[in-house]
Amino acid sequence: MGSDVAIGEGEVTKLASHPMRTTVLGEVHARPFNPVSPPVRMVRFGFQTTAAQLQADREQLAEFCRSRGLPTALQQDKHHRVQLGGTTLRWEQHSEFTTYTWETPFDQKAGAFYPTAGALASAMKLIPQPGPVLVAIDLSIVKETAEDKHLFALFDQTSLAIAETAEGGAIVATDFKPTPEGYQRILVQDRGMSRERTGSLAQHLLDIETYRTLALLGLPEAHRLAPSIYAAEKRLVEVTEHMRSSGELEDNHRMLDELTALAADVEAGAAASQFRFGASRAYEEIVEQRLQIIGERKTPGFPTWSSFLTRRMTPAMRTCAAIEARQSDLSVRLARAANLLRTRVDVELEQQNQQLLKSMNARTRLQLRLQTTVEGLSVAAITYYSTALFHHLVEAAHHAGLWKYDPVYATAAFVPLAAGALWFTVKRIRRRHLSEIP
Repeated sequence: MGSDVAIGEGEVTKLASHPMRTTVLGEVHARPFNPVSPPVRMVRFGFQTTAAQLQADREQLAEFCRSRGLPTALQQDKHHRVQLGGTTLRWEQHSEFTTYTWETPFDQKAGAFYPTAGALASAMKLIPQPGPVLVAIDLSIVKETAEDKHLFALFDQTSLAIAETAEGGAIVATDFKPTPEGYQRILVQDRGMSRERTGSLAQHLLDIETYRTLALLGLPEAHRLAPSIYAAEKRLVEVTEHMRSSGELEDNHRMLDELTALAADVEAGAAASQFRFGASRAYEEIVEQRLQIIGERKTPGFPTWSSFLTRRMTPAMRTCAAIEARQSDLSVRLARAANLLRTRVDVELEQQNQQLLKSMNARTRLQLRLQTTVEGLSVAAITYYSTALFHHLVEAAHHAGLWKYDPVYATAAFVPLAAGALWFTVKRIRRRHLSEIP
């Protein structure tokens, strides 16, 4: 039989949670967009920041909020929003950059891009700059009116991109060029979108321009690496051509050292640029994703944002990808050439070692012959001295009457006995020594 089990709403809180559960669940709600009512002006500043600058910037923002009686961000927060009268400040912190987005309403009768950005830039001076400015965007959202058609004339017509959103709720326009004050201007003409949809669209447009700029940081890095990669590729061809005709061990050693140095330079460049190229790819994907979410519809006579960026931004990204691919390919070819050359050097060294061993064997055989000769001479010399000693003993014994035989005959009989005994002893010692050799 089964039984019904009632589960209360608060029961899950009694279970042991994973330490990262709150962080994972909260990630989908990170950096939310906020409802926006046009006409509104948004000015975003993006600063490139290191790890040390990120922490310093967090502390400076906290001091700015405390001095004005505003809530401060928690240590783990990556975004924070505060209200300064009629102006809203939104702070966001990323892995290598930080953004400050100022949002304020304005009088549409004054016209879009009325000098509000200058006032917001002055407000940024209240907070110490966390790093070098990389992004400065001036976004105006206005209600579409027949009188505002002239606003498109404020942009550079040679690079003006205009598109209608997928549902037809707004027209977005930009020329992707900085103004004399240094801002990239974006115009949104609202055709009756909801406040939530307007806020979402504004967030996506700001992200497109922000990540577009960050993605293109890989291009100067690619231009910097291109000459060194070309020089390394050229030198690799020269070394491999020389490998075909050179057979000297000294030349092979020199070429191997050169290939090793080239490989080290290439690997150093690849290690230095790996993060930059990887980040550029990630930022490019974010730009493409945001454009897909907007869902552009073409406006007659003007390119869409997607087509403009495809024509202008894609070649830059392909240049970065090509340089990265050349680095990887060059590294593989250098390793292959170095291994081939190292094999040749090892073979030549092995041949030299074989010749050296043959020479050592010949010298060893000669040494054994000399040793055998010396042993024979040693036996003869020791036999001579031992025979002389025996002769003196026998002769003394004969004079003393202790030995009645002629000493000469006794000495002659002692010679073969002494020589045989000495030869047998030396041979036995040499055999014992040879048996002890491993």
